[in-house]
Amino acid sequence: MTTVRIVMSSPEPEELPEPASLRFLRVLVTVLTGVMIAGITLILGLIWMSYSNARAPLPEVITLPDGTEATAYTQGNDWYAVVTAEDEILIFDRATGDLRQTLRIESGW
Repeated sequence: MTTVRIVMSSPEPEELPEPASLRFLRVLVTVLTGVMIAGITLILGLIWMSYSNARAPLPEVITLPDGTEATAYTQGNDWYAVVTAEDEILIFDRATGDLRQTLRIESGW
């Protein structure tokens, strides 16, 4: 008995040249990915810079009426307010430091 061994070799795939449109598309996707990464990095950097430098200017001295004790502080663009232990809100002008308004907090309990 004779054995015949058949060896089939798979043909090497032919190297086809890459179409120009596919090459263009690959370059375009790569460039757009780089631009998108750079843009997001730039936007995040600008947001970080704007918030890290945003500090509220605090008044150097706040003159409260005699006998008042401050418990809280807040501020707006052209005013700042102090909440006192006597349940009052004193609103001061930022430019002059003068007392603009006094609000009494009513206890509803």
